[in-house]
Amino acid sequence: MKSIVREVLWTLLFAVLVFVLLRVSVQTFRVEMPSMKPTIEPGWWLVLDKVSYRFGQPRRGDIVVFHAPTEPGHDFIKRVIAIPGDTVEVKDGKVYLNGQPVEEPYLANPPHYTMALWEIPPNEYFVLGDNRDTSVDSHYGWLVPRANLVGRAWLIVWPFSKWGLAPNHALSAGQVSPGMVSDVASSGPTLVFDQGEP
Repeated sequence: MKSIVREVLWTLLFAVLVFVLLRVSVQTFRVEMPSMKPTIEPGWWLVLDKVSYRFGQPRRGDIVVFHAPTEPGHDFIKRVIAIPGDTVEVKDGKVYLNGQPVEEPYLANPPHYTMALWEIPPNEYFVLGDNRDTSVDSHYGWLVPRANLVGRAWLIVWPFSKWGLAPNHALSAGQVSPGMVSDVASSGPTLVFDQGEP
């Protein structure tokens, strides 16, 4: 009888341990809005990797879920475009990182707005949705504090036909060290829409 009780207790302890490890390392997330179309559609389910950013830094091109700095209680999903020390600008339908245009093959349409040069401060991230003209993101003048990051998109698990690794794309840009760029706005961008865009 004692051995059965001991086995049950060990099994329960193991199950609790596995549950706790899973809760701190991964999380599911259901995409609600169209800001990441066509890369990720509303209604899709993702598994987030919550461990990577405890030991490393977000990278340009990572798709991340974060607590929205402008809407407490809501989580957003966007792509990291610029990291601390980068400069970012949007003009002529392209994003420029550190003065270099970024190739973004995942976009269906280029942005129809411009944004003045902005240097990203420490522990902040500039994010954009892949559906550039409809996404509420950093081009509206806010950044994502590192503390707000929930995790990096790791797997698409629904719909089953799209099952696989999340489409995180490494972005490259001309490198600059923080503070090397002069005459750069650090308090936020100036946003200008092209004719007829919201």
